[in-house]
Amino acid sequence: MNLISIENLSKQLKDAPLFEGVTLGINLNDRIGLLGANGCGKTTFLKLISGLMEPDTGTIAKNQQLNLSVLEQEPVFPPGSTVAQALYSGFSQRINLLNAYRRCLDASEHHQANESELAALSEQMDRLHGWEIEQTYRSVLTELGISDFSAPAETLSGGMKKKVAIARAVCTNPNLLILDEPTNHLDIKTIEWLESYITSTRMGCMVVTHDRYFLDAVCSRIFEIDRATVFTYDGNYAAYLEKKQERTEREAAGQQKINSILRTELEWLRQGPKARTGKDKGRKQRIRDLMDTKVSREAEMSEFSSSHRRLGKKVLELRHVEKSYSGMQVISPFSYSFKQGERIGLVGPNGSGKSTFLDVVTGTLPPDAGDIDMGVNTVFGYYDQLNRQLPEDKTVLEFISDKQEQVTLSSGTVSAPRFLEIFGFDVSYHRITISRLSGGEKRRLMLISTLLVNPNFLVLDEPTNDLDMDTLRRLEDYLASFTGCLLVVSHDRAFLDRTTDFLFLFDGSGSVKGFAGTYSELKNELDTQTPRPIRSTPKQNGKQQRKKKQKLSFKEQREFEGLMDEIEALEQEKAELDQSFQQHTGNLESQTKRYQEVLDRIEEATRRWEYLAEIDSGQ
Repeated sequence: MNLISIENLSKQLKDAPLFEGVTLGINLNDRIGLLGANGCGKTTFLKLISGLMEPDTGTIAKNQQLNLSVLEQEPVFPPGSTVAQALYSGFSQRINLLNAYRRCLDASEHHQANESELAALSEQMDRLHGWEIEQTYRSVLTELGISDFSAPAETLSGGMKKKVAIARAVCTNPNLLILDEPTNHLDIKTIEWLESYITSTRMGCMVVTHDRYFLDAVCSRIFEIDRATVFTYDGNYAAYLEKKQERTEREAAGQQKINSILRTELEWLRQGPKARTGKDKGRKQRIRDLMDTKVSREAEMSEFSSSHRRLGKKVLELRHVEKSYSGMQVISPFSYSFKQGERIGLVGPNGSGKSTFLDVVTGTLPPDAGDIDMGVNTVFGYYDQLNRQLPEDKTVLEFISDKQEQVTLSSGTVSAPRFLEIFGFDVSYHRITISRLSGGEKRRLMLISTLLVNPNFLVLDEPTNDLDMDTLRRLEDYLASFTGCLLVVSHDRAFLDRTTDFLFLFDGSGSVKGFAGTYSELKNELDTQTPRPIRSTPKQNGKQQRKKKQKLSFKEQREFEGLMDEIEALEQEKAELDQSFQQHTGNLESQTKRYQEVLDRIEEATRRWEYLAEIDSGQ
């Protein structure tokens, strides 16, 4: 069944069209991912579909059976409203009906209502199952870990506000759910809950998100806004990538043909008027049209990577570091010695202390106890969530030039303006003051300023929020060539998998555990073992904790049994290398390189053995 028909839709903001001549349909059970670069009009497109904005031209026809609900990018609640009252400010046809019924009922109690209107609204509530909305809302909130319905909505954290907004959007059982960046501010557990919720119902959706795993798991169609055109693809995100590559290759072949025609036509145009006598009088216009042909911006952008500062032998060492807020311990005594090349992701529920940990590591926030010893050559690049270092009165170019006039990349040195262009800030942005940028543009500018100083210890707190796919891939390319230390908090599972190979697990009680592997490897272990090691239930007695210990899989048991032999062999090799250094035998350069490899592997294997031993001791 067709829910929405779009015919010849166009919308222009400022001086340029966002999209033109869009004709397509949205059907029952369609799950559509809406992609495109920042500023291409994705949120505007959602507003047009939702009826919050009118198109310049074209029509949007909606089926009478359409039941639409919207999850906004930044949830808004009426001042002074509680979590329970936040339901009534949702954007949904059934919530509008519920509010109309409540107003009419209130008027009836004061003998001011039209009884026939109240009867009609009651009939609609029966037909659309409106009586179930409030109970379903509370049920979903409870499932998402929110039980205090009287809490002021405005005082909630960003993640908790997003959970309230999700419950508000899905409790009306819509057949089309509009989601604008639903994964921002959410922890991974809630993102996976939302995935499961959508795919286990008959609910259709249209979603704007940079979360590639979410797109791949949920979507059956992809719409892409590119150069004022909406391209459609059947299939999930993986299928889209294949078909997009085919389209890009066709466009590249077409561009080569255009270039060949241009050369011929321009040669003709250079000839004198006499030589052109009797020729096609329309050729000049054809040349102009060819020269105006829009080429994909992706093809013009080149890959880049940074040239990094060298780290010393000592990078950063934490000794028995602790941090508490309002009597609650956020970080229990924690010790760790960071090594060059480590790529660590921080995983845990909202409010479990991940951002606080980054603030402590970087010296932004002092610990309550413990010591932090930083190497003399260690240079932090800290990308936080608060844009704390952005001077609103400076222009974009002034801000970047003050940080670094020239940026050293692996391919050579580029100017600050060119570095801005690489990350999507063309010349038209350079003289704009930072105060005029959107939230997403400020985040991207903060990212650029973090990278261009060539840090050797990168600390990234939710770097993927508000980034488009193109910028996200560029960041991943940068990190792939990064040789320093990386510490990252992210809810984007694909980003974690592509950029980290070790995890710090935060459980909400202050405890931090280690896991050697990617997030997908952790998820695989959690899916096959009960209970999960990451939990927010600090008040458990010893007996309960022993019952909830994981068990080693057969593969892990074999690994555990072999690790001690490997460590002993490595220690023996280390001793032999020590002796060779004293006797000045062998190739010093190769021996030094191997010595560092052995030390790194001993520490890695020991850390893994300790992790498996802790599990084994509880079996």
